[in-house]
Formats: sequence, structure tokens, C-alpha cells
Amino acid sequence: MTKQPKWIIQGKSIKQLIKELESFEDQNLLVELSFDDGETSKPISLVSKIDGKCMLLNCENSTE
Repeated sequence: MTKQPKWIIQGKSIKQLIKELESFEDQNLLVELSFDDGETSKPISLVSKIDGKCMLLNCENSTE
């Protein structure tokens, strides 16, 4: 089994993420989240603080 590089598993801080997003020329692009290297994606419904972490949430399967 190949060991994954540190950048894949360590995550990003809010500051790091904002810096990367600011590098995009088109600041109106829709932001989505993928768990399979971009094969499929889901829109971010909410950004929340949960258990001391910033969480990007997709709420498509939530019940009201």
C-alpha cells in the first residue's frame, strides 16, 4: 500500500483555503465538494463551526 503524501491528509486552514480561492480570476465560480477526485461533486449548502472545526456542508439529504 502506497503512503499518501502529507498534503493529501493534513487538510487546510481557513486562511490557506481563502488564499487559494483568492487566486481564481473568476470569483463568481460555484464552489462544490468532491470525494472521488472530481468524478462527482455536490454544492456546498452551509458553512458552519462544529466541534471547533469549519465544516462545509451539503444538505441535499437533510430532512426539514
